[in-house]
Amino acid sequence: MSALSRCRPWRAFDAIQCSATPSRTIRIPRNHHPQHLNNSTAKRALGYTPRQYQTTQTPPTPPSTDRKETIPADTPTKRTTAPVPHRPTADTISKTGLDDKPLELENAPEEKIDWTRSFHGLSAEPFPKEAADILLAEMDPQDVEIKPDGIVYLPEIKYRRILNKAFGPGGWGLAPRGESIVTNKTVTREYALVCNGRLVSVARGEQDYFSPDGIPTATEGCRSNALVRCCKDLGIASELWDPRWIRKYKAQHTREVFVEHMVNKKKSKIWVRKEDAVSYPWKETGSK
Repeated sequence: MSALSRCRPWRAFDAIQCSATPSRTIRIPRNHHPQHLNNSTAKRALGYTPRQYQTTQTPPTPPSTDRKETIPADTPTKRTTAPVPHRPTADTISKTGLDDKPLELENAPEEKIDWTRSFHGLSAEPFPKEAADILLAEMDPQDVEIKPDGIVYLPEIKYRRILNKAFGPGGWGLAPRGESIVTNKTVTREYALVCNGRLVSVARGEQDYFSPDGIPTATEGCRSNALVRCCKDLGIASELWDPRWIRKYKAQHTREVFVEHMVNKKKSKIWVRKEDAVSYPWKETGSK
């Protein structure tokens, strides 16, 4: 047996040991190429690569078409606001207001008075005796009404009748002093009472409403409420603010009755005039 044939098995054994150890490198002489080896074990050893050193090329991932951009947290964003309609609607009128500010006279002539800010004629002189007697006349108890909660009042139309009788139709008027303020539940506006070209009183009226559709009606109620408050300065129906007169009126002209609500069957006590019957939705169950 030649020396070359005796060395081949040992070289194959060394190759197997080197393939199991990753840190060692197998070096094969030039004259000992694998094609000269006939031993199958040596060939497998020389072609072996440990699994942890095997690398597989992953195909590149194509770019996603639905990729979303990431916006930094400190980047300011633009906010778009819905345009406000030029004409107030039922849904926006409680937020934007009525836009009914009185016109301001820039170059008003001397004979014209800007009642939105003027106090012309206030306490300049008393009204004639004929007008004063009508304004200060004692109130007829038959004209006074009472609410179910016991509050006495004079209907607003009767204030207008007294003013018409004292100054004549067209001799008095209400001038708005500002624009209407509309909140979530209330309409309010300031008015001035002018009689015979003189400012008499300034008061703010208010009226509640339950839906945006009721705002037009609430503005009229606000105007009437301001008229009633202004008429206090003229002495009209001043008895309604006198506690003694109110107690006397209730004792002579009103009564308390126990009633039951015809829908929800709730029982309570209300005030009515003695000659008036209990009306719907109440049903009388007894009296005090």
